[in-house]
Amino acid sequence: MLRRTILGAATGVLAAPAVLQAQAGEIVIGLTMVKSGPLKSPGEATETSVDLGVAEVNAAGGINGKPIRLVKFDTGSDPRQAATAAQKFARDDNALAIIGPFSSGEAAVAFPVGERLGIVQIPNSATQPNLTGNFTYAWRLTEDEGKQFGRLLTSLERKQIPMSRAEIIYVSDERISNITATMFYPGLLRARNVTFGEPVSFQYRTFDVAPQVTQIMQRNPQVVAMAATPDSAGKVLRELRRQGFAGRVIGSQIFADPNSVELFGPEGDGMLIVAGFWWDRNDATREFTRKYAAENARRGLPQKRIPHHSDAQAYDIVFLMKQAMERARVTGDPARVVAERTAIRDALQGIRFTGVSGENTCFDAARDAELPGFIIEIRNQQWSLFDSFPADNCT
Repeated sequence: MLRRTILGAATGVLAAPAVLQAQAGEIVIGLTMVKSGPLKSPGEATETSVDLGVAEVNAAGGINGKPIRLVKFDTGSDPRQAATAAQKFARDDNALAIIGPFSSGEAAVAFPVGERLGIVQIPNSATQPNLTGNFTYAWRLTEDEGKQFGRLLTSLERKQIPMSRAEIIYVSDERISNITATMFYPGLLRARNVTFGEPVSFQYRTFDVAPQVTQIMQRNPQVVAMAATPDSAGKVLRELRRQGFAGRVIGSQIFADPNSVELFGPEGDGMLIVAGFWWDRNDATREFTRKYAAENARRGLPQKRIPHHSDAQAYDIVFLMKQAMERARVTGDPARVVAERTAIRDALQGIRFTGVSGENTCFDAARDAELPGFIIEIRNQQWSLFDSFPADNCT
């Protein structure tokens, strides 16, 4: 499903010369988003966050005095459609840069297309380690799953939570869950001398996870490390508790959605997860949360009250692009679009950025942002801050 939205510019049917004239007075940015498919639940409010940021930038005078025109594409959670979106934005819409794609699977397919076409893409939720390293036009305002899960394990150690025996369960047909559970969880657990068995998998559409949970329970773990989308995580949690598991369930950012606690029910209490955003950290995060909740309620999404870290990062990407584009002195002139896309990429080098996701954020040599981590405990079916980690320094 393809959707277009015009912000800060007149709409209507225009002749070709008028279109070029209008575009010369606008800054076109593409938004690759997820509003349908398996990733709808964590991804649909990305649109809200980006729209909020664009509206604020335009109300303050735009970028170099010109309004942002936002062009949107829903991938339906299909990585192939993320590649289509990148081509459309670059070839048909004269976009200067792209916010997105959303997921790691989409980014893995879209990044080569963006590199070939010479257009910057900045995802807000693609957290697979080492995604950007081979692409000069690929940047990420996210923190990778490996680093964040390592922070969670460090927090367990310093809070003296028993974790010498662990087990891993994951959704096999969701890309980042699979990679996280089979590649990053095992290595990080071994590094801390935690014993565990062969990771146990189930598919996204599996209705009954009792056989997989029974395998885990037979090994008598103290903690269960899960890699799953929020709805799948809820199924596993309920079955673990039904079978008598009394230890901690832990996980990285994949299902760290504050609006999904109802999917976990009372069985989720005591679960520890790591997130890239804590809504109550300062005045800026609280104000963003207020605007986010109000706008989602207006759009018929009243359940989206607290921003997921991907929502906060989506909002911040708008302002990061504004900073880079002003540094690059972009004009939006269609005749200069190729050169200005490269100028945006170059302007991101060495940039420092402050937003709701972090202060004085820098990007490492692989163009990944260094962001803080927040360890969240679910207590009485509410998010509670358990521990936190500052952003690493860039090297």
